[in-house]
Amino acid sequence: MSVPTITAARLSELAQAGGAVLIDVRTPAEFEEVHVTFARNVPLDELDPKALGVDPGAPVFVVCQKGGRGAKACEKLLAAGFANVTNVEGGTLACVEAGVPVVRGRKAISLERQVRIAAGSLVLLGTALSFVHPAFVGIAAFVGAGLVFAGVTDTCGMGMLLARMPWNRRKPEACAVAKG
Repeated sequence: MSVPTITAARLSELAQAGGAVLIDVRTPAEFEEVHVTFARNVPLDELDPKALGVDPGAPVFVVCQKGGRGAKACEKLLAAGFANVTNVEGGTLACVEAGVPVVRGRKAISLERQVRIAAGSLVLLGTALSFVHPAFVGIAAFVGAGLVFAGVTDTCGMGMLLARMPWNRRKPEACAVAKG
């Protein structure tokens, strides 16, 4: 399914006209670090189209870090009957570069970096433990297979697991809610 996209600059123009509904599907920790001022945080793993409280015919824009999770969220919304869903090209990073007004908070480690740290640590651990017993090389093989699966399917199990960790679940202290 092809998801319509919009540039961050065009989103900023529409927002100035008023009434833009922007859903940010990143984790609360990522959202807290930096988010578009009029964005509403609904993490991808919690996205329930029926609970959004948005008219399914109204224009809805979706943003994530770079665009991947946003496209998945758009597909989910389109499948639920939303007629006018658009993904923001380049995500929040593009919004910052385009000068879209943002709120900055506490620094957080992005989910993508957390996956790289966890995968690298597990491979290193499996390799080191293989000197104790050769069966431990299975840890590295399992992680490698998971990374190949993630690349082929564009679904990262480790990322979904890490998104549920307590440090990624903290709620922003103050977040702007989109007005529609």
